[in-house]
Amino acid sequence: MSRLEAKKPPLFISEPLTSDTVSQSLSLLSGILKSSYGPAGRLKQLHNGVGGCVCTTSQSSALLGHLSVSQPVLRVLTASVQNHVSRFSDCGLFTAILCCGFIENFRSLNVAPFTVIKISKHLLSLCMDHLRSETCGCRVPVDFSSVGTLVCLVRSILTSKPACMLNKTEVDHLTALVLKAFIFTVPCHVETNAVLGKCVIVPVKGRRVLDSTVLPGLLIEMPEFHLGKPFAVKRTGSNMIKIALFNVSMSGDGFNPEEGTIAVHHGVSLEVSELNQLLHVGKQLVEDEVGLVVCQKVMHPSLKQYLRENGVVAVDRAGLSLMEPLGRMTGSKPIASILSSSPGCYGSLKDLCIESFASKHFLHLIPEDTVICSLILCNRSETAWDELKRVCGTAEHVLQLTMREPLALLGGGCTETHLASYIRHKSLGLPASTFKDLDCSQTQYQLVAEGFCRSLESVARSLSHNDGDILTDMVYGHCWFVPSGSPCVSKWSDLVSKCGCGMNGNTQDLSWRFLQGQSGSPVLQGCPKEPSVKVTDLLTLDCFAAKCSGLQVALETANLILDLSYIIEDQN
Repeated sequence: MSRLEAKKPPLFISEPLTSDTVSQSLSLLSGILKSSYGPAGRLKQLHNGVGGCVCTTSQSSALLGHLSVSQPVLRVLTASVQNHVSRFSDCGLFTAILCCGFIENFRSLNVAPFTVIKISKHLLSLCMDHLRSETCGCRVPVDFSSVGTLVCLVRSILTSKPACMLNKTEVDHLTALVLKAFIFTVPCHVETNAVLGKCVIVPVKGRRVLDSTVLPGLLIEMPEFHLGKPFAVKRTGSNMIKIALFNVSMSGDGFNPEEGTIAVHHGVSLEVSELNQLLHVGKQLVEDEVGLVVCQKVMHPSLKQYLRENGVVAVDRAGLSLMEPLGRMTGSKPIASILSSSPGCYGSLKDLCIESFASKHFLHLIPEDTVICSLILCNRSETAWDELKRVCGTAEHVLQLTMREPLALLGGGCTETHLASYIRHKSLGLPASTFKDLDCSQTQYQLVAEGFCRSLESVARSLSHNDGDILTDMVYGHCWFVPSGSPCVSKWSDLVSKCGCGMNGNTQDLSWRFLQGQSGSPVLQGCPKEPSVKVTDLLTLDCFAAKCSGLQVALETANLILDLSYIIEDQN
């Protein structure tokens, strides 16, 4: 006992945001995230330093998942953003950059944190009310009877991640495939509580992106399948294929010593007994006219052979991830024991065939009603494929969110600069009762509002990585990017052709100003107008639900961090 060290007292850190270490860590994280943002974002390589795979990405889910964060303040921030991404899949970098911007701008104000939090919540409510109003100039309705807006939405997601290494032809091809896959997952028969289907991504690496395709139903890889042998499957009288799913091992080694002991009579072989039981199950399946047996785990070779000799296709090692979509697509219920297989658990398929892609062979399960589909996703390298898989998953989720709330927001920094212009205009015309309700002065409100607007504008500025000038117009409040190295001209319209989202052109005098996020920058004379231009094929759009949630999460997390007075760390 004499060797035991005395217990150390906990470490108390007062006012953590005033610490140089925290400030430097926050600034470093903000710089990493900003440099990764947008279609021209710089890629990051992440590895653990002791071997293992290297992740090359600019996507928030991969960045934050691989970053090791030790500062408690930053852990709160990254956990908040990761929770947002787990729910919406999109706008992770937007949320993180905006949160860092709020913290940096608000803590520099000579205003009490409690007052800053109250005012910022009021500013957030103004933003949310504006975004949900019919007159909002950065909100775009999504019409599902036409694919135009959906194409813009998917294309914007695909082009936002440079690690996918896609050219325009490949982007167009994948956009069409993602939309086709999504349409497959929409039920044909509308029910009271309709549930969308699922798109399963099948990896084929080392092939051209243009080789990617979408098929209705599911694909199960069959590495041992012999193409030379004739392929026949047993069908029922209605020409359907009956299917049985097993989520239990059928390998014949079902006894687990950890579950206790088992008594075996003298001369009885446990292995032979289990094999006989499996063959009895196989005989029952053949008698029930089952044409396809899929096992999540391993199937005994003798059972496989018996089933195939009787015209039943046997598939094992299907894996857990396929069981849920298989059950949903076929209507079958997974059988959890070889001792209790009921005909009521069987499902049905319309057809079964073999598909070959590159050097891989797949069993293609074709359902009667398609709500499950397979996206065969190809890319030239493993790094690009991994990023593309994440992006396609994000696009599918965004389409699902958009179906629930058929709206989108203008991208390319235009929503951020538009909201900043709106808040600057709105904050000038508030009645005195508002300041009384918030228990603050008009000066304090204006200071926080300016910090709020600069934070929004800092997100738009993060889209530019080439040191070019960034403008905002005084009519619509949109964001405009001037190419790097452009000559000095008397008219900005000679250098910019379209705003960041592509909605507005330079055909009218929009009275541009520099967007540098500095206090005291010119304020719009009136409320930003709604653009009269219709949606074009080149529009850059963001997910409405994800961006609204990101705005709220960013501010709530920043307010939580600003309100920290102590960090208590256990040093034992």
